[in-house]
Amino acid sequence: MPDELHSFRCDEENSEGRLDKFLSSRMEASRSQIQKWIKDGLVRVNGLETRKNASLQIGDTVDVSEPPKITTIGVEPENIPLDIVYEDSRLVVVDKPKGMVTHPGNGVRSGTLANALAHHFKTLSDAGGADRPGIVHRLDRDTSGLLVVARDNHTHAALARQLAERHIHRTYETLCWREPSPEGTFDWPLGRHPKDPLRRAIVTDGKPAVTHYHVLAWYQFCAHLEVRLETGRTHQIRVHLSHAGHPVCGDELYGGGDTVMGRIPPLFQTPAAGLLKRLTSQALHAVRLSFVHPGNGKLMEFQSPLPGEFRAALEYLQPYQRNTDS
Repeated sequence: MPDELHSFRCDEENSEGRLDKFLSSRMEASRSQIQKWIKDGLVRVNGLETRKNASLQIGDTVDVSEPPKITTIGVEPENIPLDIVYEDSRLVVVDKPKGMVTHPGNGVRSGTLANALAHHFKTLSDAGGADRPGIVHRLDRDTSGLLVVARDNHTHAALARQLAERHIHRTYETLCWREPSPEGTFDWPLGRHPKDPLRRAIVTDGKPAVTHYHVLAWYQFCAHLEVRLETGRTHQIRVHLSHAGHPVCGDELYGGGDTVMGRIPPLFQTPAAGLLKRLTSQALHAVRLSFVHPGNGKLMEFQSPLPGEFRAALEYLQPYQRNTDS
């Protein structure tokens, strides 16, 4: 559940003074408790975290979030190694490997990122549900790359707002079949597939979904793309590229596996099959992530190197690279 938020304004009747003293006269809490709230980032002045001895000015707005209720009920902590890119008292950025499910669901109860987070961190938000501790957004099981995780409900709510307002920027790299145009935008609504509950599809009454891409390199039978999400629907990149006729290489669910061979020119079917043998699943990696830190207002930017399988695929493709000037 969201934190309870209290707001106060320092006006003419509330003379300026130390922040902790100001709050102790207005809340049923000790000064030492309030100082701990400030230290833990639960108090903001004009939207920003501050120090316990900060001086208030007339017109300042002070917001206090009661300490969040933290729980990992329903998720068994598991000692699974994590690639932690960044962490502080409010949030964590992790680099999720291919093959790891983000949170329990569809019969999967263990081995997930959520299970690993529950082991590595004592405090995580429960705003997304007891079985999704800290999870603000997700990546498909076989999509690797960067995720931001919230350690308290106030941070979770702030990051969720940024996500809804499209202020969290997520960039991916992928390999897709055939030769798309140099750049483009897919604006097709997504919803559940009418015949397969495990898949998503372009449906007229679906949720808005917008994907931008541009080509990094062309090869004789596929292309290396950079993709930026404007929205974040389940399987969005995979469905959009498949619908456009350029399924993600290695994506069996959306036509990027062996079934694509009938659409590859005979001259290049052997090397295309060689590429598939080098991919254990879809070639899709969340390479960059940026957002504004809810605590200090700073822009946070992170980058993840391409995983070994993806790099090996690019090396294999080098002899087939097409000269874009021709």
